[in-house]
Amino acid sequence: MTALSPLAPMLEARSIALVGASPRPGTFGQRMVDEVAKSPARPDIYLVNPRYQEIGGRRCHPSLADLPGPVDLVLLAVPDAALEQQLTLAAGRGDRSAVIFGNAHEDPDPPDSRPDRVPGVPMLRGRLAAIARLADMQMCGAGCMGFVNVARGLRAIGYTEPDPLPAGPVALITHSGSVFSTMLRAHRGIGYSLAVSSGQELVTAAPSYLDYALGLPETKVLALVLEAIREPTLLRRVLARAAERDIPVILLTAGRSASGRMMVAAHSGALAAGDGGWEALARAYGVHRVSDLAELADSLELFAIGRRAPRPAGWPGPTRPAGIATVHDSGLERAHAADLAEEIGVPFAPIAEATRSRLAEILDPGLTPANPLDVWGTGANTRAVFASSLITLAEDPSVAAVALAVDLVRELDGDLSYPQAVLDAAGQTSKPLAVLGNLAGAVDPEFAADLRRHGIPVLEGLRPGLVALRHLLAQASRSPAGPGPAATSGPDAEPAASDPDAVAGSGTGRSRRDRGLALLGTGVTSGAPLLELLGEYGIAVAAARHASDAAGALAAAQSIGYPVVLKTAAQAVMHKSDARGVFLDIRRPAELAAAYTDLSFRLGPEVLVCASVPPGTELALGIARDPDLGPLIVVGAGGVLVETLADRAVALPPVDEETARQMIAKLRIARLLAGARGAPPADLGAVVRSVTGLSELALDLSSELDALDVNPLICGPSGATAVDVLAVTRPRPPR
Repeated sequence: MTALSPLAPMLEARSIALVGASPRPGTFGQRMVDEVAKSPARPDIYLVNPRYQEIGGRRCHPSLADLPGPVDLVLLAVPDAALEQQLTLAAGRGDRSAVIFGNAHEDPDPPDSRPDRVPGVPMLRGRLAAIARLADMQMCGAGCMGFVNVARGLRAIGYTEPDPLPAGPVALITHSGSVFSTMLRAHRGIGYSLAVSSGQELVTAAPSYLDYALGLPETKVLALVLEAIREPTLLRRVLARAAERDIPVILLTAGRSASGRMMVAAHSGALAAGDGGWEALARAYGVHRVSDLAELADSLELFAIGRRAPRPAGWPGPTRPAGIATVHDSGLERAHAADLAEEIGVPFAPIAEATRSRLAEILDPGLTPANPLDVWGTGANTRAVFASSLITLAEDPSVAAVALAVDLVRELDGDLSYPQAVLDAAGQTSKPLAVLGNLAGAVDPEFAADLRRHGIPVLEGLRPGLVALRHLLAQASRSPAGPGPAATSGPDAEPAASDPDAVAGSGTGRSRRDRGLALLGTGVTSGAPLLELLGEYGIAVAAARHASDAAGALAAAQSIGYPVVLKTAAQAVMHKSDARGVFLDIRRPAELAAAYTDLSFRLGPEVLVCASVPPGTELALGIARDPDLGPLIVVGAGGVLVETLADRAVALPPVDEETARQMIAKLRIARLLAGARGAPPADLGAVVRSVTGLSELALDLSSELDALDVNPLICGPSGATAVDVLAVTRPRPPR
C-alpha cells in the first residue's frame, strides 16, 4: 500500500464487502459486482445480501456480521433507510472504510420517533459521518459514484465505466458524479492514475484524495471539479506540494464557494464574495482555473499527452518574450484566432527576422510571413508546406508552443496532408505541438485518435484550446521554488507575524500589533484612529481630525490647512458617499460652517475633517474574512465604482510586491493607473506598497478582523493616499 497514507486501506483495498450485491441484470447491485470483479488487483470479494446464497458462483453472505473478519472496504449499495444500520455494523466489526453511493437525504425514521429530530434538517448524513469518524473510518460519499484507482488496479464503482480505464498521469477528483462519468468516457487523450467521485464528502474530502494522489509516482497532473472548499489547511498544503513539484493543477469550480458567506458589511466582503476564495487559492499556488468542461478537457489533454513548454530564456530572472505560434489555412480564421487570443490573454511569440526569412522561402508568393501564419496559397504541396512552417516556427527561440489551427475534417478526396504534416513536424521538434481545432464538431474522431496515439494533443475548439495553451505557458513561467503562502492562516488561526519581532513578543513587530489593536476599536468603526492604523503599516493617509461641533471642525481645518474635506463620522453610516455624507474641496471657514450645519442636522454632530488630496485614479483595498481560508486581500476599482464596476483581484496574505503588481495589472482600471488620454501615470510603486502594507496588517490582526475597507485610495503621480477607512471587527470573547 502507498506508504503512510490514511486513505490506502480504502483506495488500495485488498478485501471488499459488497452490501446489496445482486444477480438481477441491470440493477445497481449487479453492476457493482461486475465492476469490482474487473479490478486488476483481484481483491478478496465478499458479497452480502440476505436474499441470495450465491451470485455468479460466489458465496453470498446474509449480513456483514457473517463475514470471517474485518475488511478494508465496504461498498454500501442499500436504500437510505438501511444506511445507518449497515454502517454501524461495519464500524463495530472494525471495517476500515466505506463507500456510500446513495444520497442519504431522507432520515429513515419518522419525525416523531426521535426527540432530537429537527424538522427539515437531514440528520442522517450527520449521524453517518459521526459513526465513521468515531470508528476512524474513511468514507467516500454519500451521493457518489465511487472511485477507480487505475495505478493500483482497483474499481470501486456501481456504474459501468470503460474497462480498462486508460492509465496515465491525471488524478481526477470531482464532487459531481456526472462529471466523473463524462470525463472517463470522453474520447480524449487523457489517462488516469486515480479518478474519484467524492460526492457529499461527509468524512473524506477532496484534499485527502489529492494528498494520496500526490503519493502515486504515476500522478503528474491534478484535475479538480469542486463546488466547496473543505479541509482548507490540508488543501493548501497539497497545493503547495504540487507547486513545489511542478505538477499542474487544473480547477473547475461551480456554485458559490464558501467565501460567499463572508462578512459583507464592508465593500471588500462584497467584492470577494462568490469565488474570491478560489481566486485567492489559485493565485497563491499557481492553480489553472478553467470555466467549463471543454476548457478542462483541452487543458488536461495538453498537459497529459503533450510536451511541457520550455522555460523562457533567462528564467527565472528577466525573461525574453515567449508565446505561441499557430499555422492556419484561412486568413479569416487566422484573424479570428488573433482576436480571441488577445481577448483571453494568450500571447503570440514575436518571431525573429531570421524566422520570417525562412518562412518567406516556404510560402507561396503574396503570403505574409508572420505569427499567426496563414499558409494557404495555391494548395500545392500541402503536407510539406505545413510541416515546414510548423518546424520553422518551433525553432524560433521565442516560440514556446506551436499549433496547427485548422478544421480537422476528413477531406472528401481522401487527402491526409494535415495529420501527416503534424506527424512530420512532431519528429523534428521537442517543443509542445498540438492540433487546435476551430470547431469541436468538425474534428474527425479517427484522425484525432491516431494523433493522440502519437502523443499529439487535439484541442477541440478554438477558445478552450487557446485557454489550454495559456495554461501551458503559465506553467512554464512559474517558479516551483515559490509555492505560495504557507498553510498557516485560516478562520481560526493564531495571529500571524509579518516580521520576526512579532513572533518574539517584543520589538517593533509586537508593539505595532499592540498599537494596532488599540486603534482598531470594536464593532463597525471608521475615522482618524483607523487612518492612523494604516499609517502604522506604511500606507500614506490624508491628515484627519475628529470634531463634535462646529467650533471643533473649524479648529481642525485651521490645523490641517485649507482646502479640506468634511465627512460624517456617524458610526451607523458605513458608506459615506451613499448617504451624502461627504463635502469636498472646502476652501473657506464659511463653507465649512455651512457644510457642518447640513451634516450635523442630517447625520449627527460627529464629523471628520481631512486634508484634500489631489485627484487621481481611485482604488479600493480591503481585507475580507473567508470562513474557511481566513483573511483575503482585495484590490479593486474604488470610489463610487467599487461595487458598480466589481473590478477586483483577490489574494491570500502574505502578498509580496510581485503578487501585488499582478493583482493590479489584472484590473480593468489598471489602464487608468498607467495614464489615459494624456494623464500622467500613477506612482505604481506607492500603490504596490499600500497593498503589501495592508497584507501585513491582515496577518498581524487577522484574529480581530472580519473586514476592512480602504476606499478610496487616491493614486496619482506623487503617491497613493488613503482618505477613508472602515473596519468590521470580530466579536471578542469575554475576559
